[in-house]
Amino acid sequence: MQAGLVVLCLAYVLSQFFRAFLAVLTADLGRDIGASPEDLAFASGLWFMTFALMQIPVGWSLDKIGPRRTAAVLLLIGGGGGAGLFAVATAPVHVSLAMVLIGVGCSPVLMASYFIFAREFPPAKFATLAAVMLGMGSVGNLVASYPTALAVELVGWRATLAGLALISAAVAVGIWASVQDPKRVETDAKGSLLDLLKEPALWAILPLMLVAYAPSAALRGLWAGPYLRDVFGLSTTQIGQATLVMGAAMIAGTFVYGPLDRLLRTRKWVILGGNVLGVGALALLCLWIDRAVWSSVFLLAAVGFLGATFPVIMAHGRAFIPAHLVGRGVTLLNLFGIGGVGIMQFVTGRIHAGTVDLGPTAPYTAIFGFFAVALAAGCAIYVFSRDSID
Repeated sequence: MQAGLVVLCLAYVLSQFFRAFLAVLTADLGRDIGASPEDLAFASGLWFMTFALMQIPVGWSLDKIGPRRTAAVLLLIGGGGGAGLFAVATAPVHVSLAMVLIGVGCSPVLMASYFIFAREFPPAKFATLAAVMLGMGSVGNLVASYPTALAVELVGWRATLAGLALISAAVAVGIWASVQDPKRVETDAKGSLLDLLKEPALWAILPLMLVAYAPSAALRGLWAGPYLRDVFGLSTTQIGQATLVMGAAMIAGTFVYGPLDRLLRTRKWVILGGNVLGVGALALLCLWIDRAVWSSVFLLAAVGFLGATFPVIMAHGRAFIPAHLVGRGVTLLNLFGIGGVGIMQFVTGRIHAGTVDLGPTAPYTAIFGFFAVALAAGCAIYVFSRDSID
């Protein structure tokens, strides 16, 4: 089981990479295939929406087939095939199609790990284990920043993506060879996603899950690049360095949040406190939109750090999911978390297109403000949630 979890962690490194690497390719894709920020926002949104919609069949597959075959097959076809298609792209539509395939490939990886945690480890350790997997896998977030910018400068973005296609295929084979499926839960109880949605305790959690991850994922995955280029004139390498700082902050936040629920004996107030502070960081980005590069990078890092509540929200929701529906339960939560990013990427792409003629700062003030309002609304609903601690 340990070897399998290590390989799943490597697969999650790829998942984190693929959701974040477009930020440093903005200039190159614009020059080589005519992809605008709106095109890349659409492609990024497709990745997240595909990933989210795949959670429904992935949840069923985890419960019925197991994590080994589910993760290996989808990563091989989607991750390897999608990266290969991206490497030969000649138009923005090819990038969008590639991101759809990559979204399919990445969709089961984290949930396969969480499924194993939920089945094989004590419930009280779920948040910590989930945070460790998320934090270790988030190395991909770092690789998608400055190292990717260097790779693109050295060998070009096409060769970089071709290499990633081969790596994805190799990791998929590793999952098939090393992951062991947990024993199935023997029960006469039946259930579906509809039964999970009938659980009132989830109603106040799911809206925050929809918006909590979106600001950090969307900014790190795309908008940090155009923002720092258009407002401060940073180069691809400088953007890579700035997004490296934000990626490191996201990893640090994940490890800090992980054990806090057990230390403070509350999940609700850990989650709520972090996200309220995240609203404040987004508001300051709006107010100080062109104040200085250092303050903007610091606030982007703050958004990433404070927005790393994903594993704790997952643990909060997991507490209300019966054992025989764990696969569908964690993927339902993930559907909301990842789907929210996809929806917001589509919306922010339209916001950018509608405000780009108003000056270099106007699109980003509007985008950051939109994220702040959405996150504040999610927090307002979450106030009424029922706390849980195992």
